[in-house]
Amino acid sequence: MNTAAIKQERSLGLVQATAINMIDMVGIGPFITLPMVISMMNGPYFLYAWLAGAFLSMVDAMVWSELGAAFPRAGGSYNFLKETYGKNSVGKLMSFLFVWQTMIQAPLVIASASIGFAYYLSYLIPLTPILSKMVSGGVVILIIVLLYRKIEDIGKISVVLWVTVILTLFWIIGGGIAHGNFLEPIKHVNDGLTINYAFITAIGFASVKSVYSYLGYYNICHLGGEIINPSKNIPRSMFLSIAGIAVLYLMMNVSLVSVIPWAQAKDSKFVISEFMQQLAGPAAAQVITCLVLLVAFSSVFSATLGYSRIPYAAAADGSFFKVFAKLHPTGKFPYVSLLFIGSIAFVFSLLFKLSDVINAILAMRILVQFIAQAVGLLMLRKLRGSTNFPYKMPFFPWPVYLAIMMWFGILISTGFVMVLGGIITTTIGALVYFIKAKLNKEWPFDARTEIRKF
Repeated sequence: MNTAAIKQERSLGLVQATAINMIDMVGIGPFITLPMVISMMNGPYFLYAWLAGAFLSMVDAMVWSELGAAFPRAGGSYNFLKETYGKNSVGKLMSFLFVWQTMIQAPLVIASASIGFAYYLSYLIPLTPILSKMVSGGVVILIIVLLYRKIEDIGKISVVLWVTVILTLFWIIGGGIAHGNFLEPIKHVNDGLTINYAFITAIGFASVKSVYSYLGYYNICHLGGEIINPSKNIPRSMFLSIAGIAVLYLMMNVSLVSVIPWAQAKDSKFVISEFMQQLAGPAAAQVITCLVLLVAFSSVFSATLGYSRIPYAAAADGSFFKVFAKLHPTGKFPYVSLLFIGSIAFVFSLLFKLSDVINAILAMRILVQFIAQAVGLLMLRKLRGSTNFPYKMPFFPWPVYLAIMMWFGILISTGFVMVLGGIITTTIGALVYFIKAKLNKEWPFDARTEIRKF
């Protein structure tokens, strides 16, 4: 079968695009990181960490919207980096580094959700370490089976999972409202609050966890080649996703601490289940736990879908191994890429703990993806102006500068070890690229020629 003759189809509308983003964002993350954020802030003002995460996501989404609307192709940041840094030496290096880190970071993201699934399942069923690994690995396998089909079928599955996510959050929020003390946490949000160095430091560290729970608002950019009217639907889906999830996260947090005081919630391992048990008894706690598990499953589903398109895009462009460019002859989805990413995620789900991966995920992404493509957008706008950008952010370039500064702050907050790990991974990737370039007779690497273009 000639893979060049098989094309991806634009079958996902605004509803499906928003659903795919939102179910990626609301995985197991907010349910597990909620106690972590409260503990780090150590006060009722922990809600500000969730507002900070939403603000950063909204600002960064402006960068993604300009690039996603201008270059609506499979692979997302792979194409953005290539376009912004030029299609020759520098652009090839940056896009290669993105695919390089994606091959490590994407399975970590998928593994973190599957590990979180197994962690929360232990509320219902006591799991030995071996059984826990079997569950997390089984989740990855089931996801691959569900994704091994046409994109329009996946769009329908995404909407069903999206409805489940929203209903779960509404139940949690409604429970707090019905309890009668819903507004109390808001009234006391500033109790003991002092804006000083300690508060700024605390919100920086807590934002690492809250931002992790917002990640995924850009997932639809990885599916750019399958979106209907991408110049409008890609930006709209991101802003709708962030706004909707921010409101739901804030209301969920308020609901929880209106029933379980924040001083108690910060030490809880299964805060959602304990919340529902206190409200409606053990049976309700078991039901909400099952729904949380379904939400976690939905997140793995959406994340794996988006990441599977990145190696495919690079291979189809001739910058990665050709085998990853293969599309399924009837389903027209990148099945080799899907199977490879899923296989690595399966191995990671057996090897790592959840606490090991959250900071590592952020540290690996920030330099090569978030900061690099923001800087690239500045250079591309200077080179081409705003003519070729269907979406234009307000107050350009200030949101881009703000996003870069905030991402640097988050990077530092991940800790020295994680930052060093991200730098080492990027350095190894660069060395691999140079070796590959020399073997393919693409040497010397003349960066000056590319830089002069900007």
